[in-house]
Amino acid sequence: MSRKRDEPVRLTRIYTGGGDRGETSLGDGTRVPKTDARVEAIGEVDELNSLVGWAAVLEGAPEVLQRIQNELFDLGADLATPEQTGRDRLRVSQEQIGRLEHDCDLANSQLEPLKSFVLPGGTELAARLFVARAVCRRAERAVLRVEGASALVAVYLNRLSDLLFILARAANTAAGEVLWKPGESVQP
Repeated sequence: MSRKRDEPVRLTRIYTGGGDRGETSLGDGTRVPKTDARVEAIGEVDELNSLVGWAAVLEGAPEVLQRIQNELFDLGADLATPEQTGRDRLRVSQEQIGRLEHDCDLANSQLEPLKSFVLPGGTELAARLFVARAVCRRAERAVLRVEGASALVAVYLNRLSDLLFILARAANTAAGEVLWKPGESVQP
């Protein structure tokens, strides 16, 4: 019996032993090496999702991070299931990208215009968001190496990295941003 789209996934066993020889299954059942570019990209997205969750647990973390975590699972499902004609699968949508763009515009409208490059750091929340942003960029690069991956997956990650940067800036509003001062450490 197949699962309905809105029904939660049920995991009865966490370990299966199926990957003990260095292979794993994609969403369509295809077995591939764990070093496959698609599997590497899925791993990068998983790490990103963990870092977003690490930021989300802090007091004052933006509520949008909860939605983003769920969307990153959707994105991972998209990556894990190669395109097949006639099969209805969960895919990243332009609507999700549009929501990220709206979130960027809304959060950025509350900030002062950038006057310099911003150094990652500041408050704990900002620092965690900056780390998530860096991993998001890495995940985007990994996705671009996946043959046949939906172009919207990379676009989503590109917008998400922008949003994580903006949210990190917002998390530093009270404490002040740490700006790059070119050449400041150069000795005369």
